[in-house]
Amino acid sequence: MLFIPGERGGRYPYCHSLYIEADLKVIIDPASDRERLAELLNGPGVDTAWLSHYHEDHSMHLDLFDDREMWISKRDAPALEDLECFLDFYGMTIEKEREFWSQVMHEQFHFKTRHAARLFHKEEVIDLGGLTVEVIPTPGHTAGHCSFFFREPGVLFLGDYDLAPFGPWYGDAVSDIEATIASVKRLHSVPARVWIAAHEQGVFESDPGELWDRYLGVIDEREARLLDLLAVPRRMDEIVEARILYGKKREPGEFYDFGERSHMNKHLERLIQRGLVLSEGATYRRV
Repeated sequence: MLFIPGERGGRYPYCHSLYIEADLKVIIDPASDRERLAELLNGPGVDTAWLSHYHEDHSMHLDLFDDREMWISKRDAPALEDLECFLDFYGMTIEKEREFWSQVMHEQFHFKTRHAARLFHKEEVIDLGGLTVEVIPTPGHTAGHCSFFFREPGVLFLGDYDLAPFGPWYGDAVSDIEATIASVKRLHSVPARVWIAAHEQGVFESDPGELWDRYLGVIDEREARLLDLLAVPRRMDEIVEARILYGKKREPGEFYDFGERSHMNKHLERLIQRGLVLSEGATYRRV
């Protein structure tokens, strides 16, 4: 088992990859380091590429493995079969954002339509030949996000539940806050000895401890700041300009404004459902 650090410390638009050299040789989330991934392909070899989910920062170098099988969850697979579907899964509805991302996906992330050779659609155990892996559905980040627990060494690949200070991403149209919370709690209960996250620190050789609670606590912090902001009625553009998610305005706006808006929409839906916020025409206010 080989941990492949992503460029920029595994920060977006890169991630850390995991290479499994068993009877079946597997690369998980090939978006780390293009040169090292190509060396693996041409050296010990790769039989199949697994994706924890469909996001571009986990599939950027999937094109290196065009002639290898690709495995992904049933719920996330359609996003890689069609770029328009990919953008729909994200929830991009503004035309200039869709145009921007269409170009970026081809030029930066080497997007090509791919059809899965195998679909993860439930919890299952796969024998790789001398190594067994539990596929753990962990929806929330995306509808079909999966994590992988390698039983014999006790290694848990968390995927994008990375325990980083930024906190969870749940801004896609197919994302869900409550499912994110449930999945993180599920992962915390797995009897692992080593935890591997797809971003930033990457490898935890002892239980991440308080990081589990701190990671989920970011959700409450975002929500509290939004409620404070809505003491005065606000339009969505004003909520975006408050930069609750990213802290400050960043470029390109087609990426960061979308992230702000999509996450605040998720929180607004949650707060409205709880009776804590009212929607009045184009504005929102705290009850």
